[in-house]
This record gives sequence, C-alpha cells and structure tokens, in this order.
Amino acid sequence: MTKEAAASDRSALDEQQVRDILRQVIDPEVGRDIVSLGLVYRVEVAPGSLMIEMTMTSPACPMGDMIVDDVHAALAKALPATIAPDIRLVWEPPWNPSMMDEATRQHFGWEPE
Repeated sequence: MTKEAAASDRSALDEQQVRDILRQVIDPEVGRDIVSLGLVYRVEVAPGSLMIEMTMTSPACPMGDMIVDDVHAALAKALPATIAPDIRLVWEPPWNPSMMDEATRQHFGWEPE
C-alpha cells in the first residue's frame, strides 16, 4: 500500500473507529477508558475534519488536561497530519455514573439509575 493510499484510508475514519481509538485513553484515576466511562459525548467525522465533545467526571478533575493531551496523542497516531481534531471539553450534561457502559458500571458495582 502506498503512503497516499494509507493516508486516504486513515482520513476515511468513521465514528466507531474514532471511538475505538479513544478507548486507548485511560482515565488514570479510575483505570478505565474514557469511552466506557461515558466521557465521550459526541463524535462528528467529516471529510478533512473531526470534532469530539467530551467531559470529565467532574469539572474539578485534576487529570483533565492530561486526558485531553492523551486524546490528542491517540488521534495523532491514527489521523493524517492534515486533520487537526477539534476537541471540545463540555460540562452539559453533567456526567454521572449512568453514562458508563454496563460492563464498567458492573466493574464498580453500580446499578443504573
């Protein structure tokens, strides 16, 4: 495969592929990935662009900057250099444990609300 073909393949990412990439990003305070924790609210993939809206478990999360940096690093490995992802940290709706996937809630022993 040529470099151009590889770059074309990478620029054709869909939402699920982006979420799979983001599963590499672990919240160090809880040891689980940000997708399973329900911290990724929205992923929009368009030709030449990528927008992600995400949150933290709390606005006071001391690891927020590090997690966003990890998101950028994980995406940089998968995206062509021509795409600069727009990562938006949002606080609405506020995160709560019901946003976690079922396996993660079970891991922590939390029942859905």
